[in-house]
Amino acid sequence: MLLRSIGWTDRLDSEFHPHRAAGLAPARIAREDRGRYRALTADGERPAEASGRFRHEARARADFPAVGDWVAVRAAQDGGPCVIEARLPRSSAFVRKAAGETTEEQVVAANVDTVLLVCGLDGDLNPRRIERFLAAAWESGAAPVVVLNKADLAEDPDARVAEIERVAPGVPVVAVSARSGDRLDALAPWLAPGRTVALLGSSGVGKSTLVNALLGEARQETGDVRADDSRGRHTTTHRELVPLPGGAVLVDTPGLRELQLWADASVLDDAFPDIGALAERCRFRDCRHAAEPGCAVRAAAESGALARERLESWRKLQRELRWLEGKQDVRIRIEEQARWKAISRSMKHHPKMKRR
Repeated sequence: MLLRSIGWTDRLDSEFHPHRAAGLAPARIAREDRGRYRALTADGERPAEASGRFRHEARARADFPAVGDWVAVRAAQDGGPCVIEARLPRSSAFVRKAAGETTEEQVVAANVDTVLLVCGLDGDLNPRRIERFLAAAWESGAAPVVVLNKADLAEDPDARVAEIERVAPGVPVVAVSARSGDRLDALAPWLAPGRTVALLGSSGVGKSTLVNALLGEARQETGDVRADDSRGRHTTTHRELVPLPGGAVLVDTPGLRELQLWADASVLDDAFPDIGALAERCRFRDCRHAAEPGCAVRAAAESGALARERLESWRKLQRELRWLEGKQDVRIRIEEQARWKAISRSMKHHPKMKRR
């Protein structure tokens, strides 16, 4: 397998020099399942596992390899899995808050050039959900593209494209039909050889059907959606990196029923550039667009120049991100307190030697 066919670059080759000198080889994570990995190497796909040292030095969940990561591996011994000794720096990472009560980030896909945000045109098109996904995409460092699938079920696909372009200023929006194959050539600009694209979206939007269409074979299981709300079940159960016939690399992910953001509030400037432009005309630089006098954003919403629903979406996401920042601050304080307690206990058990 040629590494450049799965995204290897001159920059990565330069960064890998110290690992190559240590006798390690490059590989890309194609699949992760509870700490066990499948890695694409120059010799093909191999099972892989993190070394004990790697696991010991990893401080957080996000430090471990994710699908799309480039890693340095030691060759397998006696037919066992190759051993991951290091992870190369990420050029991008699509992350979300991990499920549960803990305030921790989860890396969904790494080293992605383009995020294809897939939505369905069969009755479940939600502009507010798209705004949330766009915020996460901009934070990732990859370029977002909104893909409106199931164009064959829409009366006027082009009108729906225009509708979504209003909530995604500056972001390409294309309508396709994965089932019929219609309009799929619209995705060609982002599927160039050596490029990595990630498919993200809610369950039931047809991502598995789109993967099969791009592969030209029925590799992924597909399922029906409920007629009452156009929602589907997860037919993709794990994240997986798949080379496409045209030379691009695709990261397929399970449907996200909920996307809790993991980002800085400043990312809203990218996801809501229209509100950011209006904010430049507010009387106060720190205007929160609530009850402050001279607020150009609120004035635009009241006049109809800015959709009220879009402003409410901005406010909701801002509240969520500020809450997340507060939780992160608390977590950092707790971790710092625990660290100093550990240092204190260590000093009690190892007092300084008395001077002579």
